[in-house]
Amino acid sequence: MSDHIKKLMPRFRYGVIHPRAHEDPMRGNCYQLYHVVPLDVMEVATGLGITNYTVEAVEKAIGNYWPCVERLVKEKVDLIIFSGAPISAALTRPRVLELLRQTKEKYGIPVDAPIEAVIAAMKHLGLSKLTVGSRWADKVNDAIIRYLADAGIEVVHMTKRNQWAADAFAMTLEEGFNTAVDVGREAAAAAPQADSIFVPGGAAMSLHVIPTLEEEYGKPTFTNMSAEVWNDLIRPGIIPPVQGWGCLLANRQRP
Repeated sequence: MSDHIKKLMPRFRYGVIHPRAHEDPMRGNCYQLYHVVPLDVMEVATGLGITNYTVEAVEKAIGNYWPCVERLVKEKVDLIIFSGAPISAALTRPRVLELLRQTKEKYGIPVDAPIEAVIAAMKHLGLSKLTVGSRWADKVNDAIIRYLADAGIEVVHMTKRNQWAADAFAMTLEEGFNTAVDVGREAAAAAPQADSIFVPGGAAMSLHVIPTLEEEYGKPTFTNMSAEVWNDLIRPGIIPPVQGWGCLLANRQRP
C-alpha cells in the first residue's frame, strides 16, 4: 500500500443503520457528524427501509436488520449504530438490548442505539429527570417514555408536533433546524425541575440545539448523535473530547 493511500485510509469506520432506505433522498447524514469527529473517522451507512414509526411498520422493517448488519460487517466497520429513537422505542428496551447483545456476540463489534447512549450519558453525569423536545406523535412519545422509564429515567415533560416518519423525512433543512430549537426551548421552559434536556430525531440534524439550550438554560443537553459519539468514541478514548458542542462531548460534568 502506497503512502498516499495510507494517508487516506480511515482510522475508524463508524457504521450506521439509518432508518430510511438509501434509495430515498438523504441529505447530509454525516454532515453534522463531521463537526465533532476527526476526518479520519469514516461513516459507513446503510438503511433499514422504515416507512413509518408505527409498531407494525417497525416490525416489518426490522426484518432488514441482519442484512444491514452484514453489509456493514463486510465494510469492516469498527462500530454499529442502530439509529432511530422511534424504532428502539417501538421495539421496547428488552428487545433492543437483546438485539445489540446478539449482534456483538455474533460479530464481535460494539453496537449501540440512540436511547441507550442517552441513558449511558445521563447515568455518567448522575442525572435522572429528563425533558424531551419531541416532534413526534403521542404513540411514539409514549413509547419513548416507557423505554426510558425501564432504565430508571423519568421523563418530566415531552413536547409533540404529531410528526410521523414521512413528515420528518419531508422537512427542509431550515424547517428541521428551526423545529429542533423550538421544541428544545419549549421542553426546557415547561420543565424547570428537569436536570437535562434531550432533543432526539436525526431528520432535524439537531446538533445546533446543544450550545443554544445549554447557554440559555444551564442544563446538559443531548441529541442522538452527541450521545452516540460520546458513548462510543469519546468515552472509550478513540477520539478526544470535543469543545464547543456541549458539556457531554467536552467530557465535563456540567455546562
